[in-house]
Amino acid sequence: MSSLSSDHAKGLVITGIGGMALTVDIPLIRLADGDPWTILMLRGLTTFVVTLVIWVAWRMLRGNAPTLIPGRAGLAVAGLYSLSSLTFITAVYTTSTANVVFILAFNTMFAAFLSWLFLKERPRPVTLAAMVVMLVGVLVIVGDGMSSGNLFGDVMALVTAFSIASAITITRASGKDMGFTALVAVAAPLLVAAYMVSDTGLQVAAPWWIIFNGAVITPVAFFCLATGPKYITGPEVAMFYLLETVLAPVWVWMIFSEVPSTASMVGGTILIVTLVLHSLWQLHDGRRRRAALAVRHPA
Repeated sequence: MSSLSSDHAKGLVITGIGGMALTVDIPLIRLADGDPWTILMLRGLTTFVVTLVIWVAWRMLRGNAPTLIPGRAGLAVAGLYSLSSLTFITAVYTTSTANVVFILAFNTMFAAFLSWLFLKERPRPVTLAAMVVMLVGVLVIVGDGMSSGNLFGDVMALVTAFSIASAITITRASGKDMGFTALVAVAAPLLVAAYMVSDTGLQVAAPWWIIFNGAVITPVAFFCLATGPKYITGPEVAMFYLLETVLAPVWVWMIFSEVPSTASMVGGTILIVTLVLHSLWQLHDGRRRRAALAVRHPA
Protein backbone atom coordinates (compact mmCIF):
# COMPACT_ATOMS: atom_id res chain seq x y z
CA MET A 1 0.00 0.00 0.00
CA SER A 2 1.40 3.42 -0.97
CA SER A 3 2.11 6.08 1.66
CA LEU A 4 -0.74 8.21 0.26
CA SER A 5 -3.23 5.35 0.50
CA SER A 6 -2.02 4.50 4.00
CA ASP A 7 -2.49 8.09 5.18
CA HIS A 8 -5.97 8.20 3.65
CA ALA A 9 -6.97 4.95 5.36
CA LYS A 10 -5.57 6.29 8.66
CA GLY A 11 -7.60 9.48 8.24
CA LEU A 12 -10.80 7.54 7.60
CA VAL A 13 -10.29 5.41 10.72
CA ILE A 14 -9.42 8.38 12.99
CA THR A 15 -12.31 10.51 11.75
CA GLY A 16 -14.71 7.58 11.87
CA ILE A 17 -13.83 7.04 15.55
CA GLY A 18 -14.51 10.74 16.24
CA GLY A 19 -17.80 10.72 14.38
CA MET A 20 -19.01 7.58 16.14
CA ALA A 21 -17.99 8.95 19.55
CA LEU A 22 -20.00 12.11 18.89
CA THR A 23 -23.18 10.09 18.28
CA VAL A 24 -23.43 9.10 21.97
CA ASP A 25 -23.04 12.64 23.37
CA ILE A 26 -26.77 13.41 23.65
CA PRO A 27 -27.78 9.90 24.82
CA LEU A 28 -25.23 10.13 27.66
CA ILE A 29 -26.58 13.56 28.64
CA ARG A 30 -30.08 12.09 28.73
CA LEU A 31 -28.95 8.99 30.67
CA ALA A 32 -27.40 11.15 33.40
CA ASP A 33 -30.93 12.38 34.13
CA GLY A 34 -30.11 15.65 35.82
CA ASP A 35 -30.75 19.36 36.01
CA PRO A 36 -29.31 21.20 32.96
CA TRP A 37 -26.95 23.33 35.11
CA THR A 38 -25.62 20.26 36.93
CA ILE A 39 -25.10 18.45 33.64
CA LEU A 40 -23.32 21.46 32.13
CA MET A 41 -21.07 21.82 35.17
CA LEU A 42 -20.03 18.15 35.39
CA ARG A 43 -19.54 17.81 31.63
CA GLY A 44 -17.55 21.05 31.44
CA LEU A 45 -15.42 20.32 34.51
CA THR A 46 -14.32 16.87 33.36
CA THR A 47 -13.63 18.09 29.81
CA PHE A 48 -11.62 21.06 31.10
CA VAL A 49 -9.52 18.95 33.49
CA VAL A 50 -8.79 16.25 30.90
CA THR A 51 -7.88 18.90 28.31
CA LEU A 52 -5.40 20.59 30.66
CA VAL A 53 -3.84 17.23 31.58
CA ILE A 54 -3.37 16.34 27.90
CA TRP A 55 -1.99 19.81 27.08
CA VAL A 56 0.50 19.79 29.99
CA ALA A 57 1.63 16.25 29.11
CA TRP A 58 2.08 17.27 25.46
CA ARG A 59 4.07 20.33 26.50
CA MET A 60 6.33 18.33 28.85
CA LEU A 61 6.93 15.40 26.48
CA ARG A 62 7.20 17.20 23.14
CA GLY A 63 7.43 20.91 23.97
CA ASN A 64 5.40 22.03 20.95
CA ALA A 65 1.85 22.03 22.31
CA PRO A 66 -0.41 24.56 20.53
CA THR A 67 -1.39 27.73 22.39
CA LEU A 68 -4.61 27.20 24.31
CA ILE A 69 -6.15 30.53 23.23
CA PRO A 70 -4.12 32.17 20.43
CA GLY A 71 -4.68 35.95 20.58
CA ARG A 72 -7.85 37.91 19.91
CA ALA A 73 -9.03 35.43 17.31
CA GLY A 74 -8.68 32.69 19.93
CA LEU A 75 -10.72 34.69 22.42
CA ALA A 76 -13.49 35.17 19.84
CA VAL A 77 -13.48 31.46 18.97
CA ALA A 78 -13.50 30.50 22.66
CA GLY A 79 -16.42 32.87 23.27
CA LEU A 80 -18.42 31.34 20.42
CA TYR A 81 -17.77 27.79 21.59
CA SER A 82 -18.74 28.84 25.13
CA LEU A 83 -22.03 30.18 23.80
CA SER A 84 -22.60 27.00 21.81
CA SER A 85 -22.12 24.90 24.98
CA LEU A 86 -24.83 26.85 26.79
CA THR A 87 -27.29 26.83 23.90
CA PHE A 88 -26.62 23.15 23.09
CA ILE A 89 -27.47 21.95 26.61
CA THR A 90 -30.54 24.23 26.60
CA ALA A 91 -31.69 22.78 23.27
CA VAL A 92 -31.24 19.18 24.48
CA TYR A 93 -33.57 19.89 27.41
CA THR A 94 -36.20 21.94 25.54
CA THR A 95 -36.74 20.11 22.26
CA SER A 96 -36.44 16.58 20.88
CA THR A 97 -33.10 14.93 20.19
CA ALA A 98 -34.01 14.52 16.52
CA ASN A 99 -34.70 18.25 16.17
CA VAL A 100 -31.37 19.13 17.83
CA VAL A 101 -29.17 16.95 15.64
CA PHE A 102 -31.05 17.69 12.43
CA ILE A 103 -30.79 21.45 12.98
CA LEU A 104 -27.11 21.19 14.02
CA ALA A 105 -26.40 19.62 10.63
CA PHE A 106 -27.17 23.05 9.17
CA ASN A 107 -23.89 24.42 10.60
CA THR A 108 -22.02 23.36 7.44
CA MET A 109 -24.21 25.62 5.33
CA PHE A 110 -23.92 28.44 7.88
CA ALA A 111 -20.14 28.07 7.51
CA ALA A 112 -20.38 28.27 3.72
CA PHE A 113 -22.50 31.43 3.95
CA LEU A 114 -20.16 33.11 6.46
CA SER A 115 -17.11 32.23 4.36
CA TRP A 116 -18.82 33.83 1.38
CA LEU A 117 -19.70 36.94 3.38
CA PHE A 118 -16.43 37.51 5.27
CA LEU A 119 -13.73 35.49 3.50
CA LYS A 120 -14.98 36.22 -0.02
CA GLU A 121 -15.08 32.50 -0.78
CA ARG A 122 -18.03 32.54 -3.13
CA PRO A 123 -20.03 29.30 -2.96
CA ARG A 124 -20.55 27.48 -6.22
CA PRO A 125 -24.10 27.29 -7.62
CA VAL A 126 -24.54 23.71 -6.36
CA THR A 127 -23.68 24.83 -2.80
CA LEU A 128 -26.12 27.74 -3.01
CA ALA A 129 -28.86 25.38 -4.19
CA ALA A 130 -28.07 23.00 -1.31
CA MET A 131 -28.29 25.90 1.17
CA VAL A 132 -31.76 26.79 -0.10
CA VAL A 133 -32.99 23.18 0.11
CA MET A 134 -31.55 22.77 3.62
CA LEU A 135 -33.22 25.99 4.71
CA VAL A 136 -36.53 24.42 3.68
CA GLY A 137 -35.73 21.39 5.86
CA VAL A 138 -34.93 23.58 8.88
CA LEU A 139 -38.12 25.61 8.36
CA VAL A 140 -40.16 22.38 8.35
CA ILE A 141 -38.66 21.38 11.72
CA VAL A 142 -38.92 24.85 13.29
CA GLY A 143 -42.47 25.27 11.98
CA ASP A 144 -43.43 22.03 13.72
CA GLY A 145 -41.70 23.33 16.86
CA MET A 146 -43.93 26.40 16.84
CA SER A 147 -47.05 24.24 16.89
CA SER A 148 -45.73 21.68 19.40
CA GLY A 149 -44.23 24.13 21.88
CA ASN A 150 -40.59 23.29 21.04
CA LEU A 151 -39.80 26.54 19.25
CA PHE A 152 -37.42 27.83 21.95
CA GLY A 153 -35.37 24.62 21.87
CA ASP A 154 -35.26 24.65 18.06
CA VAL A 155 -34.03 28.25 18.10
CA MET A 156 -31.33 27.30 20.65
CA ALA A 157 -30.19 24.53 18.30
CA LEU A 158 -30.01 27.07 15.46
CA VAL A 159 -27.94 29.42 17.64
CA THR A 160 -25.62 26.52 18.44
CA ALA A 161 -25.16 25.71 14.74
CA PHE A 162 -24.51 29.37 13.89
CA SER A 163 -22.03 29.78 16.77
CA ILE A 164 -20.02 26.74 15.69
CA ALA A 165 -20.03 27.92 12.05
CA SER A 166 -18.85 31.38 13.16
CA ALA A 167 -16.03 29.81 15.19
CA ILE A 168 -14.97 27.73 12.18
CA THR A 169 -14.97 30.83 9.96
CA ILE A 170 -12.81 32.85 12.37
CA THR A 171 -10.43 29.90 12.72
CA ARG A 172 -10.03 29.66 8.96
CA ALA A 173 -9.56 33.42 8.64
CA SER A 174 -6.88 33.55 11.36
CA GLY A 175 -4.95 30.51 10.14
CA LYS A 176 -4.12 29.67 13.76
CA ASP A 177 -4.25 26.32 15.49
CA MET A 178 -7.44 26.28 17.58
CA GLY A 179 -7.25 22.58 18.44
CA PHE A 180 -7.48 23.10 22.21
CA THR A 181 -9.50 26.31 22.11
CA ALA A 182 -12.88 24.62 21.68
CA LEU A 183 -12.16 22.38 24.66
CA VAL A 184 -10.89 25.02 27.12
CA ALA A 185 -13.86 27.20 26.09
CA VAL A 186 -15.98 25.08 28.42
CA ALA A 187 -14.46 27.13 31.30
CA ALA A 188 -16.92 30.04 30.87
CA PRO A 189 -20.16 28.01 30.85
CA LEU A 190 -18.62 25.87 33.61
CA LEU A 191 -18.32 28.93 35.87
CA VAL A 192 -21.90 30.00 35.07
CA ALA A 193 -23.19 26.50 35.79
CA ALA A 194 -21.18 26.26 39.03
CA TYR A 195 -22.73 29.53 40.24
CA MET A 196 -26.23 28.26 39.47
CA VAL A 197 -25.56 24.88 41.11
CA SER A 198 -24.21 26.60 44.24
CA ASP A 199 -27.80 27.65 45.03
CA THR A 200 -29.60 24.44 44.14
CA GLY A 201 -26.97 21.78 44.78
CA LEU A 202 -26.10 18.88 42.45
CA GLN A 203 -29.22 17.41 40.89
CA VAL A 204 -28.32 14.36 38.84
CA ALA A 205 -29.50 10.76 39.14
CA ALA A 206 -26.56 9.06 37.38
CA PRO A 207 -23.51 11.39 37.41
CA TRP A 208 -21.13 8.71 36.10
CA TRP A 209 -22.71 8.95 32.62
CA ILE A 210 -21.97 12.67 32.25
CA ILE A 211 -18.53 12.36 33.85
CA PHE A 212 -17.68 9.64 31.33
CA ASN A 213 -19.04 11.87 28.58
CA GLY A 214 -16.92 14.87 29.58
CA ALA A 215 -13.76 12.94 30.42
CA VAL A 216 -13.69 10.53 27.46
CA ILE A 217 -16.32 11.01 24.76
CA THR A 218 -16.06 14.79 24.22
CA PRO A 219 -12.22 14.92 24.09
CA VAL A 220 -11.98 11.84 21.86
CA ALA A 221 -14.69 13.06 19.47
CA PHE A 222 -13.32 16.55 18.96
CA PHE A 223 -9.66 15.50 18.92
CA CYS A 224 -10.28 12.87 16.23
CA LEU A 225 -12.53 15.09 14.13
CA ALA A 226 -9.93 17.88 14.31
CA THR A 227 -7.11 15.48 13.33
CA GLY A 228 -8.94 13.97 10.34
CA PRO A 229 -8.29 16.90 7.94
CA LYS A 230 -4.53 16.13 8.14
CA TYR A 231 -5.16 12.98 6.15
CA ILE A 232 -8.47 13.30 4.27
CA THR A 233 -10.40 16.07 2.56
CA GLY A 234 -12.83 18.47 4.21
CA PRO A 235 -15.90 16.97 2.48
CA GLU A 236 -14.91 13.51 3.72
CA VAL A 237 -14.57 14.83 7.29
CA ALA A 238 -17.94 16.60 7.01
CA MET A 239 -19.62 13.33 6.08
CA PHE A 240 -18.52 11.80 9.40
CA TYR A 241 -20.26 14.63 11.26
CA LEU A 242 -23.47 13.30 9.71
CA LEU A 243 -23.11 10.16 11.82
CA GLU A 244 -24.49 12.10 14.80
CA THR A 245 -27.39 13.41 12.74
CA VAL A 246 -28.29 9.89 11.64
CA LEU A 247 -27.46 7.78 14.71
CA ALA A 248 -28.14 9.97 17.79
CA PRO A 249 -31.95 9.86 17.24
CA VAL A 250 -31.67 6.09 16.76
CA TRP A 251 -29.85 5.60 20.10
CA VAL A 252 -32.38 7.85 21.86
CA TRP A 253 -35.28 5.96 20.26
CA MET A 254 -33.77 2.61 21.38
CA ILE A 255 -33.02 3.79 24.95
CA PHE A 256 -35.87 6.18 25.70
CA SER A 257 -38.50 5.21 23.08
CA GLU A 258 -38.56 8.85 21.90
CA VAL A 259 -40.09 8.76 18.42
CA PRO A 260 -39.41 11.83 16.22
CA SER A 261 -42.46 13.67 14.90
CA THR A 262 -43.44 13.32 11.25
CA ALA A 263 -42.36 16.92 10.49
CA SER A 264 -39.01 16.31 12.22
CA MET A 265 -38.43 13.18 10.12
CA VAL A 266 -39.40 14.99 6.91
CA GLY A 267 -37.19 18.00 7.65
CA GLY A 268 -34.34 15.79 8.87
CA THR A 269 -34.52 13.63 5.76
CA ILE A 270 -34.28 16.75 3.59
CA LEU A 271 -31.20 17.90 5.53
CA ILE A 272 -29.43 14.53 5.50
CA VAL A 273 -30.07 13.74 1.83
CA THR A 274 -29.01 17.23 0.76
CA LEU A 275 -25.82 17.13 2.85
CA VAL A 276 -24.84 13.66 1.64
CA LEU A 277 -25.47 14.53 -2.02
CA HIS A 278 -23.59 17.82 -1.67
CA SER A 279 -20.63 16.11 0.06
CA LEU A 280 -20.49 13.42 -2.63
CA TRP A 281 -20.55 16.13 -5.30
CA GLN A 282 -17.67 17.95 -3.55
CA LEU A 283 -15.64 14.74 -3.44
CA HIS A 284 -16.26 14.04 -7.13
CA ASP A 285 -15.51 17.63 -8.12
CA GLY A 286 -12.30 17.62 -6.05
CA ARG A 287 -11.07 14.44 -7.71
CA ARG A 288 -11.94 15.82 -11.14
CA ARG A 289 -10.00 19.03 -10.45
CA ARG A 290 -6.95 17.14 -9.14
CA ALA A 291 -7.00 14.85 -12.17
CA ALA A 292 -7.21 17.85 -14.51
CA LEU A 293 -4.31 19.53 -12.67
CA ALA A 294 -2.21 16.36 -12.92
CA VAL A 295 -2.77 16.19 -16.69
CA ARG A 296 -1.92 19.88 -17.06
CA HIS A 297 1.25 19.64 -14.94
CA PRO A 298 2.60 16.08 -15.32
CA ALA A 299 5.39 15.07 -12.95
